[in-house]
Amino acid sequence: MQLPAAHLHPDVLLVLGAVWGAYLWAWRVRGRSIPSDMDPDRRKLVTRFSLGMLVLLIASNWPMHDLAESRLYSFHMIQHMAYQLVAAPLLLLGMPAWMWRSMLRPSWLMSLWKKVTRPVAAFAIFNLVLLVTHWPAVVELSVSNELFHFAVHSAVVLSAVIMWWPVLSPLPEAPPIAPPLQMMYLFAQSLAPTIPASFLTFGEHPLYKVYETFPRIWGVSALSDMRVAGLIMKVAGGLILWTYITVIFFRWYFDEQKKEGLDGTPAGEVLRAT
Repeated sequence: MQLPAAHLHPDVLLVLGAVWGAYLWAWRVRGRSIPSDMDPDRRKLVTRFSLGMLVLLIASNWPMHDLAESRLYSFHMIQHMAYQLVAAPLLLLGMPAWMWRSMLRPSWLMSLWKKVTRPVAAFAIFNLVLLVTHWPAVVELSVSNELFHFAVHSAVVLSAVIMWWPVLSPLPEAPPIAPPLQMMYLFAQSLAPTIPASFLTFGEHPLYKVYETFPRIWGVSALSDMRVAGLIMKVAGGLILWTYITVIFFRWYFDEQKKEGLDGTPAGEVLRAT
C-alpha cells in the first residue's frame, strides 16, 4: 500500500496563514510604537514564531496529516508531539510581552490566564487534554469529523502553550518559575504520559478500532502500530523533555557562575541559597 496521494489542505493553509499574517501585521502596526528596550531582538522572535508555524504546517498537511488520520496511529502520535513539544514552545518564545498583553487586554482574561498558567493548574490542564484526546471515542470521532478534528488540534496546541508557560513566560506580571522548579516541573511532565503510554505499548488488542479499518502500509499491523505509538509517547517524548531539562540546567549553572564572578560569592553558596 502506497502513501496517500499528494495534495494540499486549503483549510490548514488558510488558518495558519491567517495566524501568521496577523502576527506579522501586529509587528508592523504595533511594533513601531514599542520602545527598543521592550524589543531586544525582533528578528529572533519572528524567526522562532515562524519556525513554530512551519512545524504546525508540516504536521497538519500532507503527508503527515493523511498518514495520521487515515493510515497509522503512530503518525497521529508524532503529529501531536510535534504540536506539544516543538511548535508550542517555539510559538511562545516568538511572542513578546506586549503582544501577549494585547491578546489578554480585558482584565478578567488576564486574571484567568494567570490562574490557568500556574504550574499545578497548567500541569493538570495539559495532562487532562492529553488523556481526553487519546480516549478511543474522541480519536474515532476526530478522524471522521473535520470540525471536531480541528477543535481537538486547537485544544492540543492551546493546552501545550499553557503547559510551557511556567517555563517560558515572557510576561513579568506572570513570570516563569525558578530554574530548579522548571526542571522539577518538566521531570514530572515526563512521567505523566506513562499511564496512557502503557495502555498502548502493552495492549493485547488495538485500542482504536477505526485504525483497523484503514489500509495497511509498510506491512505494519494495527496492533504493532499502536505499540509503536506508545513507545513514541513515552520514550521519544521523555527524551525531548529531558533535553529541555538539560538546557535549563546548564543555563542556570552558567548564570550562577556569572553571578559569582560579579559579586565574588562562591558558586556553592549561591546554589545552597537557591
